[in-house]
Amino acid sequence: MNDIPLPRIRGYHAHIYFDAQTLDQARALCEEAARRFALKMGRVHQRPVGPHPDWSCQLAFRPELFGELIPWLALRRQGLVVLIHPITGNDLLDHRDHAIWMGAVRPLDLSGLSEGPVEYDL
Repeated sequence: MNDIPLPRIRGYHAHIYFDAQTLDQARALCEEAARRFALKMGRVHQRPVGPHPDWSCQLAFRPELFGELIPWLALRRQGLVVLIHPITGNDLLDHRDHAIWMGAVRPLDLSGLSEGPVEYDL
């Protein structure tokens, strides 16, 4: 085991992926998550945004919520693909190396992501 210190996880993003046929399903899932949990629901993007190859909606949450929210999503996503990644301040590593997928792994466009410091509002 190596002794390199792990970065601090400040929070997480769960990106719910969908298309025209599953838009209503994804919107309902994200809205229900926002009602049930102390998280921030982002816009419902009906086009690829940032590194995401599909339409998506972001759920931003603190680490304390992981153990409750992620199982809830796993049981309620009904086939939707979900990308979960930590927020450590290094967007490239968080999306490329630390990603957790529910469903099919989708190809991300990592060209715009930085290894430099980045802050997110949780």
